[in-house]
Amino acid sequence: MTSSFTTENIGDINNRLKTANARFSENYPGESTERQPVHTVYGGAHIFKEGTAKKMGLGALNHINAYAPNFVEFAKIFELKGYDLLPNSQDEISALEDYFINESSEGKKEHVGYIAFTVYQRVLEKLSREAVEDFRIDFEDGYGNRPDKEEDGHAVSAAEEVAKGMASNSLPPFIGIRIKSLTEEQKNRAIRTLDIFISTLSEKTKGKLPDNFVVTIPKVTIPEHVKTIVQLFDLLEEKTELASGSLKLELMIETPQSILDNNGKSALPTLVKAANGRCVAAHFGVYDYTASTNITAEYQSLTHPNCDFARHMMQVALGGTGIRLSDGATNIMPVGPHRPSDGNPLTESQIEENKSVVHHAWRLNFNNINHSLQHGYYQGWDLHPSHLPLRYAAVYSFFLDGLASTSLRLKSFMGKAAQATLIGDVFDDAATGQALLNYFLQGISCGAILEKDAEKTGLTLDEIRTRSFKKILEGRQS
Repeated sequence: MTSSFTTENIGDINNRLKTANARFSENYPGESTERQPVHTVYGGAHIFKEGTAKKMGLGALNHINAYAPNFVEFAKIFELKGYDLLPNSQDEISALEDYFINESSEGKKEHVGYIAFTVYQRVLEKLSREAVEDFRIDFEDGYGNRPDKEEDGHAVSAAEEVAKGMASNSLPPFIGIRIKSLTEEQKNRAIRTLDIFISTLSEKTKGKLPDNFVVTIPKVTIPEHVKTIVQLFDLLEEKTELASGSLKLELMIETPQSILDNNGKSALPTLVKAANGRCVAAHFGVYDYTASTNITAEYQSLTHPNCDFARHMMQVALGGTGIRLSDGATNIMPVGPHRPSDGNPLTESQIEENKSVVHHAWRLNFNNINHSLQHGYYQGWDLHPSHLPLRYAAVYSFFLDGLASTSLRLKSFMGKAAQATLIGDVFDDAATGQALLNYFLQGISCGAILEKDAEKTGLTLDEIRTRSFKKILEGRQS
């Protein structure tokens, strides 16, 4: 049968498709395979020191030891898998801990308490090793409005502390600053703080930035806010020893105008485009967003349906662009109302009240983080050392609960990809494969999953470390 199309017709069609597909790939390169932190901890610039992250880790360890001194109590607070079948007496708990620690057989993994024990141990290890993954030195809400001379001084001192942290290798793997917004009322202060901090840091480090350094721009509503920051970055890189293009930014999405513009179109692609390739992330601001949609303080929460709408709009608008998404914070602090004073210890009733308050706040925060995880947000905000144990409890239990089923899915998926390759077919479902692989990459990078756990998928460690499903397929084809 002869074709109805001429070679010329098909050539024109293929060329137009090639151009359109290339344009699409440029706009939607796919999700980033780089590590994404599971949280961003915000702390006032006036109190930041090079050892802040380590200090927060020690505070978090003390907190978990005080309010969940063993894995059973920890499991029952958060209702981890199998919690209702775990023992209550200390002797039985100690015996079960010894069993998990000393038993070498695979059979212990079938025990009802194994996941809870594993989560607890890995949380303790994480708090000891790398309690803070990302820290934002805050000159906005966590800092407040201060005299210009005072903020100038804190911009200098914070930059000097970052330089010290770089020299001593004591900074978290991700770090940055949040300046004030570029509204008419605060634009001059925001610009001045940015200038002083970056100039001081570059001078102290001879043009070096910490790994994964970023500037957070709050309350972005119009593309001009983003374009202004990019222009300031260009000027700072010219003025200092910083490499061209080295300064990156992330957007705070915390107003309705950041979601929809005045024409009713999604504002997010325009805001990202205005960053000229410098935008790496978009963070959702729960409380400013709910306040700006007339939700009263009593009902402002991370799980409000208005927040779900905004988060889903962010996912739809920025999906496949490589822009990392982060949820906001729960502002309920897991801190007891009573503290020892003048050398007087707490009474038994005060200790019990503290425990009740902390456990209630832990559960609330834990459930909110799970809400984010179930909606595809793997990063959120933390505000206090007491938030860190529950952050990792939620993230680790999320990944470990789904480990067996996701391992099986990825192993089956790799088998189909290998079969397609074997018969010379084109396997074009790489996005699904990358999504499955990302589960392991995210779990491994935060410490929830061990590399040896991921080997059960049939992948080698070398393949996993490529962080790319496409590269894994190419490697197997060659």
